[in-house]
Amino acid sequence: MSSYRKIIYHIVFGTYKRERTITDEHSEKLYKYIWGIVQNKNCHLYRINGVEDHIHILSDLHPTVALSDFVKDIKLGSSTFLKNNSLFPHFNGWAEGYAAFTYSVNELDTVANYIKNQKEHHKRESYQDECKKLFKEHGIQFDDKYLS
Repeated sequence: MSSYRKIIYHIVFGTYKRERTITDEHSEKLYKYIWGIVQNKNCHLYRINGVEDHIHILSDLHPTVALSDFVKDIKLGSSTFLKNNSLFPHFNGWAEGYAAFTYSVNELDTVANYIKNQKEHHKRESYQDECKKLFKEHGIQFDDKYLS
């Protein structure tokens, strides 16, 4: 018998010290690079977007891929790309941690649209407030000192 699954993750991680180093002008190049990493892991990318100090990834994970390895590979690969690319001269790395939330297939469009509208969203809400809201929605206890 075959195995079937659809595990949709919304992954969020920020830049080192929340530095605003992902320029809007060249962010699409970064997102395409990350898309390649996701495809190489046999995973499906539904949406990727972000702002200067963090990104959001909406992806289905292949059953052979552990979430922590997936995020580590994305962060390592994209960090190398960013540091070696003159388009992102001030990038100093990604923050140590990440946040990951699961969603049902019924919520896919809603979450994808939320990620699509990040630039507009962050005109009204800070990264820290966004994280707090997501943590509360998912019942995750957190310490404010890790959000600064």
